[in-house]
Amino acid sequence: MVTRSKRYLKAAAKVDHNKVYSAREALSLLKSLPAAKFDETVDIAVKLTVDPKKSDQLVRGAVSLPKGLGKSVRVVVFAEGDKAEAAKGAGADVVGSGELADKIIGGWTEFDIVIASPDMMKHVGKLGKVLGPQGKMPSPKSGTVTPDVAQAVKEFKAGKIEFRTDAGGNVHARLGKRSFAVEDLEANLKAFIDHLLSIRPSTVKGSYVSKVSVSTSMGPGAWVAFESGA
Repeated sequence: MVTRSKRYLKAAAKVDHNKVYSAREALSLLKSLPAAKFDETVDIAVKLTVDPKKSDQLVRGAVSLPKGLGKSVRVVVFAEGDKAEAAKGAGADVVGSGELADKIIGGWTEFDIVIASPDMMKHVGKLGKVLGPQGKMPSPKSGTVTPDVAQAVKEFKAGKIEFRTDAGGNVHARLGKRSFAVEDLEANLKAFIDHLLSIRPSTVKGSYVSKVSVSTSMGPGAWVAFESGA
């Protein structure tokens, strides 16, 4: 049995769990709830009607949020030579090749994003069992396997996020910080939903988005209208 804090219960009492709010209403509501002692992350969860067991219905990608994330993103890059230098110049936290792969295999995971030059996949390919379960395995589809590693570093440092469906067909992502203005959170939410809609698998028939909710790190969620409200 999960024990909820008094703060959480007080916050939950202010949310109508039978109501579907507009994006702006839901985000305004979250900002009005009793706050934690730190600047919480605002998260979005989207329930899709895809069958995650079918490879042609896997939804995965990356999108740049117009208002950023409000946090420092730790980026590691697999590259050598000029590309390695360019990645460092773009702000990569750690750059390497075979030795970096060995470090990660050894248990080091203090990073958020992994970017790789295509010629480095001989090293990155060894990391599937480590990075895969964490959702950090580089992929051309998400823009993390690319010849232009420096540009990718800049984009992810500026607020580009990766996402993919989980085993239940849900997609989770960060929208920013609770301290953001409602308008900025709403802009990020709209950008995320619009991108999800744009990559709808052609094999999905009928409805595609089932439910959308937003929440803070330590707070209750609120349903969001995704057709007219988002």
